[in-house]
Amino acid sequence: MKNWILILFLTLCTWGTAAATDTDSDTEDRHLELQELVVRPKKEKYSKKNNPAVEFVRKVMERRNLTDPRLNNDYYNHGLYERINVGVINFPIDSGGALGFLTEYVDTTELTGRPVLNLSVKEKISDIHYRRDPQTRREVVRLRSRHGLDDLLGDAASVQTIFEEVMQPVDLYDANDIYLLRQKFVSPLGRLATDFYKFYLSDTIADAERGDSLIVLSFVPHNPTTPGFNGRLYVVKGDSTMFIRRAEMRLPKDANVNFISDMLLQQDYDRGPDGSRLKMRDEVLIEASYMGIDAYATRLSVYNSHNYAQPADTTVFDSKLAVIERNDLNESIVSYRPLETPKGAGRMQQMMARLRGNKVYYWGERILGTLTSDWIRPGGAKASVAIGPIFSTISHNDLEGWRLRLGAMTTANLSRRFFTSAYGAYGFADRRAKYGASFEYSFVDKKFHPGEFPIRSIKVSHSYDTDRLGQAYAQTGTLFNSITRGRNDLMTYRRLTSVAFNYETDRNLNFSLGLTHTRQEATPFVQFIDGNGRSFGHFQQTAAVFEFRWAPGEKYYQSINGRKRIVTTSPVLQLTHTWAPGGVFGTRWGVNKTEMMIDKRWFFSSWGHLDSRLGAGHVWEQTVFPSLLVPNVDLSYIYKRNSFSLMNAMEFVNDTYVELHLNYDANGALLNYIPLIRKLKLRELVGFHAVWGTLSKRNNPAYNPELLQFPEQAGTKPMGSMPYMELNVGLGNILRFVSVEYVRRLTHTGPGLPRNGVRVAFNFSF
Repeated sequence: MKNWILILFLTLCTWGTAAATDTDSDTEDRHLELQELVVRPKKEKYSKKNNPAVEFVRKVMERRNLTDPRLNNDYYNHGLYERINVGVINFPIDSGGALGFLTEYVDTTELTGRPVLNLSVKEKISDIHYRRDPQTRREVVRLRSRHGLDDLLGDAASVQTIFEEVMQPVDLYDANDIYLLRQKFVSPLGRLATDFYKFYLSDTIADAERGDSLIVLSFVPHNPTTPGFNGRLYVVKGDSTMFIRRAEMRLPKDANVNFISDMLLQQDYDRGPDGSRLKMRDEVLIEASYMGIDAYATRLSVYNSHNYAQPADTTVFDSKLAVIERNDLNESIVSYRPLETPKGAGRMQQMMARLRGNKVYYWGERILGTLTSDWIRPGGAKASVAIGPIFSTISHNDLEGWRLRLGAMTTANLSRRFFTSAYGAYGFADRRAKYGASFEYSFVDKKFHPGEFPIRSIKVSHSYDTDRLGQAYAQTGTLFNSITRGRNDLMTYRRLTSVAFNYETDRNLNFSLGLTHTRQEATPFVQFIDGNGRSFGHFQQTAAVFEFRWAPGEKYYQSINGRKRIVTTSPVLQLTHTWAPGGVFGTRWGVNKTEMMIDKRWFFSSWGHLDSRLGAGHVWEQTVFPSLLVPNVDLSYIYKRNSFSLMNAMEFVNDTYVELHLNYDANGALLNYIPLIRKLKLRELVGFHAVWGTLSKRNNPAYNPELLQFPEQAGTKPMGSMPYMELNVGLGNILRFVSVEYVRRLTHTGPGLPRNGVRVAFNFSF
């Protein structure tokens, strides 16, 4: 069980779900050194008006640009050493057991001094270059070192991307908010700072090393449950630029941040020859806990070799990549460490080699790797074939009844450029076998699978399977999607053959051009009958499909079997056009339609974020209902964003539409102010979903008997001038990972139509 605890922790930490723990009395005293900034009566009457501390911090804000080396020089360069550690606190090691050797690799946490066993250590040596005009920042990575359990969940580089996203370096001067733990905190130098924080001029201390006196500016949030910091800024006394020598910030214990028991940020600055501020050190230290597992994570950044010269290689600014991987240093990372590394963190590679020699640990890692990746990999990371996805092995729907599915795919261990996949499925109610296969050639080498960034490939595929009309989320059956409200039988059989060329640039521009041949076959629930009463067992279409997608700054988590988008504030624009001329290659009814979608996340400082999606589409020529524009409906009880929870499948069918999805996570903006309730750390959730569309006479079967009629049980009706709208409100963060939302249908109500509903969702986040 000790091995399982170790493995489970890494899984949680990789997904950004590390958490909270209590501290003993000795630790509490240590916390008070920084957290108790000023001793005041409980009923303190704090005021911004005529407050010298508020005026002081405003001067610091006003003069921030005076010492910015990027604004005062044509070029600014520096070196960077970065280390990210993740480990388990108080890991139970039996010194006489099979894993007793782990005691040799135990370090102590810098926050509470408790023993910690590091599980993952990532180090990086980089050169950073800034250019003032045009403003450009480029990072040239010279050397990387990664050791630990990262390979358990996927590509080690992608795991590092997640850690870097969760624990980003902080620059107080740069922004109004501090982005950390994938949420935003109000910065003590941000535009909202004087309203969010209480500021105090609490002390003046001597900086013996530099011969300066430092004014201590302390701050605490007005409401300690709203994500912010208790902290201190050390400002050089008598300095006209209000130079900050050091910053210390600590997360209040009551803050509505999941799992974190203690978090400390520290920054040190020095002056350059021209008076510019030069960041010398930046460190984030976190202690956390979840399911009884105490965790420790740190990110240390050390800056050196500051200069204002033009880089010897100015072509770095011409690169389309913000981070350029050169890895041109041949020496060990040990040669470049600017300070001593803890003994356990410094010997991670040796520890992992010994650990994986233990059979119990070896098989535990393999089993958990299967569960987290959803694929079985015989041979582990060296597997040439993977079997899965395992969570789609069994499912249920009204057409097939119980369905069994088994699939497999090749990995880059077999070929780094040529990939194949195949699956077979069987429905026990319809007694039909389904299948699919694909063959893909990548023009660039891959480490694991063809979906790694960037995708540049040609793919050929063929499948025979069910097609759930108007339910894009349900194309891959799982047990979670099998439980639905009412019947879910608007399904056809579809034979789909396609060939596609995909090209993804280094700047996240994706172009795809494909040819598809689709054969839709009738089922007992969806018949193909035209207005003249003629029945068709099937119809087919041959189409060209063009897709353009632009996602500037997009990041991915790339596992062994696929990649998942890491949601940031960067917008995502997608444009798709499908054209199938009638009478060509057996196409009875042609298709000519265009769809567009824009996704964007908006942060509101410490008051949560809003996810928005705006979509639109139009069908340019006459076609039949399976090729028209059907709003995406989700019939399950699992809440899914960007879908309609109370609309029935094919309730509305359009040839022109505009839709809007808004999902706001308020991060406890109101509940944080309610006594007792705020201790639960609940978070308000609000969503609004709307679609307006029309169906022209050209595509309405009621006016065109040559078109296929809508399935009778679908109850398809015109939308008219009133959009369809849904509202959902609920509570998130129940037990730290459960959300419960009430959904209300606002328009197009009537007998037999769902008006209310309750949906649940599961989400681990800070």
